[in-house]
Amino acid sequence: MEAEKVYRMKLSKIYPLLIAKAERKGRTKEEVDRLIRWLTGYDEAGLARQLEGEVDYGTFFREAPALNPAWTRITGTVCGCRVEEVEEPLMRQIRCLDKLVDELAKGKALERIMDR
Repeated sequence: MEAEKVYRMKLSKIYPLLIAKAERKGRTKEEVDRLIRWLTGYDEAGLARQLEGEVDYGTFFREAPALNPAWTRITGTVCGCRVEEVEEPLMRQIRCLDKLVDELAKGKALERIMDR
């Protein structure tokens, strides 16, 4: 999928998919929210505002209050590509969130995921 298309996707459409992915494997919305907040620096109210405001995925990451510096240490494969090999920083950040939710859905402990 072309990058600009991904950036224009509405967070409010992607967010339920992230939640559903985790919940299918017995994880919770709260755990996904914690991962999102850990990665982006949004607090609960900030995340809620972004979801209500119909912000697109690119803007959500561009406006992130404080990207966790550990995002650059996230590695592995998601959606058939190696996260650490994604050259465009914004796309890499998006893939990092996918990878984190993937790890959560695969049963990895939340604390272990965030301990990078």
